Amino acid sequence: MRRTIRILIVGAFGAALVAGGGISAAAIALPSSVTASAIPSAPYTPSAPPVTPSAPPTTPSTPPPTTTPSAPPTTGTPKPPTEQQIKDLFKGWDEALATGDATKVADRYAPDAVLLPTVSDEVRKTRAGIIDYFEHFLAKKPRGTIKDSTIKIIGDKVAIDTGVYEFTVTTDGVTEKVPARYTFVYELRDGKWLIVNHHSSKMPEKK
Repeated sequence: MRRTIRILIVGAFGAALVAGGGISAAAIALPSSVTASAIPSAPYTPSAPPVTPSAPPTTPSTPPPTTTPSAPPTTGTPKPPTEQQIKDLFKGWDEALATGDATKVADRYAPDAVLLPTVSDEVRKTRAGIIDYFEHFLAKKPRGTIKDSTIKIIGDKVAIDTGVYEFTVTTDGVTEKVPARYTFVYELRDGKWLIVNHHSSKMPEKK
């Protein structure tokens, strides 16, 4: 009975060693007289875990170059002025007269404007000539009123205002009304409407 137990123990121990890789199966064939305590113990060397090959480094893909969309073509065209806008230009000119400052009146004219004035025989073709005329004319404290107006819109940058206006002027303390015919030619320059031609003449005397 004791011998049988000894064989079972040795057999179990040997199987464990074989399974762990410690000794070979041939070494287990021991004589029956060898006891379990006589079996030399072999150190257990664990087998190395399987090496999993690492994935090759991935090179980040270069994103395709981005393109900036071009601005859509401008299809809008400048709009021509309205008749009311052109009529309002005279109001601005008359308000400049009210300041009594000839330079402010001259600012309403383009640098190359031509003025054929009401009470002067000299054609004014320069800014200095226009200022000189209004310095004398403003001494009479003139104020104008449109009596009849015909507006012609020519495209989006040119307009003509033709008609009759009446000035109230004061000379030597005497105030009188002077009717006259006029033509204003306006041109849009750098976003501002300026007078490029101004013709003014007294109305013929009635018979």
